[in-house]
Amino acid sequence: MQKEVNHKKAAVLGLQHLLAMYSGAIAVPLLIGNALHFNSTHMTYLVSIDIFMCGLATLIQLFRNKYFGIGLPVVLGCAIQAVAPLEMIGQKFSINTMYGAIIVAGIFVFCIAGWFSKVKKLFPPVVTGTLITVIGLTLIPVAVQNMGGGNASAKNFGDPKNLVLSFVTVLIILLVEILAKGFLRSISVLIGLVAGTLLASAMGMVSLEPVKQAAWFHLPQIFYFGVPEFEWSSSLTMIIIALVSMVESTGVFFAIGDLLNKDITEDDLKRGYRAEGLAQIFGGIFNTFPYTTFSQNVGLLQLSGIKTKRPIFWAASLLMAMGLLPKIGGLVTIIPDPVLGGAMLVMFTMIAVQGIKMLVKVDFNDNRNMLIIAISIGLGLGVTVYPQIFQALPQAVQLFLGNGIVVASVSATLLN
Repeated sequence: MQKEVNHKKAAVLGLQHLLAMYSGAIAVPLLIGNALHFNSTHMTYLVSIDIFMCGLATLIQLFRNKYFGIGLPVVLGCAIQAVAPLEMIGQKFSINTMYGAIIVAGIFVFCIAGWFSKVKKLFPPVVTGTLITVIGLTLIPVAVQNMGGGNASAKNFGDPKNLVLSFVTVLIILLVEILAKGFLRSISVLIGLVAGTLLASAMGMVSLEPVKQAAWFHLPQIFYFGVPEFEWSSSLTMIIIALVSMVESTGVFFAIGDLLNKDITEDDLKRGYRAEGLAQIFGGIFNTFPYTTFSQNVGLLQLSGIKTKRPIFWAASLLMAMGLLPKIGGLVTIIPDPVLGGAMLVMFTMIAVQGIKMLVKVDFNDNRNMLIIAISIGLGLGVTVYPQIFQALPQAVQLFLGNGIVVASVSATLLN
């Protein structure tokens, strides 16, 4: 049975979901904006409207109807795998070409959703369990990097202050999980984030400048940076990235289905893919980015035990409010990387454990299953650590094979 929660508790749980995905959501606009040398005005717009669009994209996925929306408790955010190709397109052509390619890829996803949903037959427990395990394991290095300070090449990476903050955050989450009951236990990650930020503030590691500098209010604008331009190689590149995101989202859909004891049908997948395609089209129109279902929040569903959609509706509403009210959005940015890293470590490890739980259903007396799992996890983790192994191959192939989750998925499917 799923636990039901009232509106006040759902709002707090929604905030917890928002904080879990926030750093991943704003990483994309920050990275692309810096690479394309945006000024502070353009960067403010990019980050704020990106957050607004994360909320809108989540709502599109939550509202299940005849045509789109998977109707599961999922959160959508920017596809991190889109960063390098979007930077490349923006630098080689223009910002408007970049947004034209995003729109084309979104239309492509919407159109092939029905055909792509047929992949369900290729995802028995040995494949889905392997894929979800790899999703969790490939996210763990991101958590550890944040625990050290965020930038592994910085001089203060691994500073004792960062380590203290991150491990205290982990400890607080663990203590709440062990000692608390009911609602308090379900918001253990939020409590860890707040307590960790307060400790960081006492250590002089929190700045309120982002809040002071942010505007009070602004609205999304269609084609803020100009009318989109279309170029075939850029569009093809973003279509490849869209396919990568669809494979990753498939794993997340199956993971949540397993958590809810719900069979994910071809029809569910089709609606889910179409919602992501629509979100991507809106991303291009409002000059933000491609959106995909975030795997970060799966671990939080498992940890909190609250698996209804109500908190996700709150998360989506809060994201949209923050996008329109930059000062509120600025408040979330003050959470230090080590604190986020500590919370991420707990959540991402839970995703890996969810995958292992699914693999328990697999017959390990069959050597064939053991080989499928072993080779696929090995390839997925190997490519995550050394994506440059494919640097001699064409750029389009690199975009596809440089993602450990996709490599593990393709490997498990083909071997099976």
